Amino acid sequence: MKILTFSAMLLAAFFGIFQSTHSQQPAPAVTPAPAQPVDVTCFESRKGASEVVKRELSVGVPNVKCSPKTGAVLWWSDPFDGTVPMGDMPQMDRIPSGKAVVKPRSEKLALLPSCGIACHNGVGPKFIPPTLPTSKKPTPIPTMAAMVPDLQNLQHGRERIWCLDCHHTTQRNKLVDNFGDPISIDQPQLLCGKCHGDRLRDWRDGIHGKRIGEWASAGKKRWFTCTECHNPHNVQDGARNRGFVQLAPESPPQIPKGMKDASWEKTPGVPH
Repeated sequence: MKILTFSAMLLAAFFGIFQSTHSQQPAPAVTPAPAQPVDVTCFESRKGASEVVKRELSVGVPNVKCSPKTGAVLWWSDPFDGTVPMGDMPQMDRIPSGKAVVKPRSEKLALLPSCGIACHNGVGPKFIPPTLPTSKKPTPIPTMAAMVPDLQNLQHGRERIWCLDCHHTTQRNKLVDNFGDPISIDQPQLLCGKCHGDRLRDWRDGIHGKRIGEWASAGKKRWFTCTECHNPHNVQDGARNRGFVQLAPESPPQIPKGMKDASWEKTPGVPH
């Protein structure tokens, strides 16, 4: 009996020493989960209408460089990323096929599917009129005013035009030309040219608007369309009542290292 008791005491003492030693060992280190990268977004031409997410096209080559001051795109590594052929344009036959491209915006317009499918197709909810308006006097619709606040004070045309002068009567997710035919939302220049023929001519000739791409006159270029720079519902820019929303200017470029001023820019590059 004494031998059994001694054995039990010895076993208990050994177990206590083992447990104490084991408890003193440090807990295994927990590797923290890697931080998720935060998407960097900047706009190409008009804030709120032409955002692009910064990403890598190849290792170490981002698709865009964003301005830390204004949030605008400063540089494109591939000016044709995400573009499609412009499509037929009057008096632009001289441009070789595929040399004029645009970036479609219809896929970024969240309300566009609802305009022509969910609401204005004649089979939507009961509160939506199944027939077209009988006059051109706009009727306040709280739902529309909430979705598109600019419509509450539509300044385009200075109260001489209304919604269906620009939007197709039955295909509300499309625009309309002077013949009543639909225009893709990705070709707004065909709509704007109905009234702004002089601006359309300048845009077509490269005087108005923006191009990026190849320098050669017959090279491939991305053309920025009207609504990428202009908000068609507020072209008078509110209280300013003129032009479109002004963009914050970028900081002036730095003088090259080793030069005390920029007087060298006054020297003609080609002697006369």
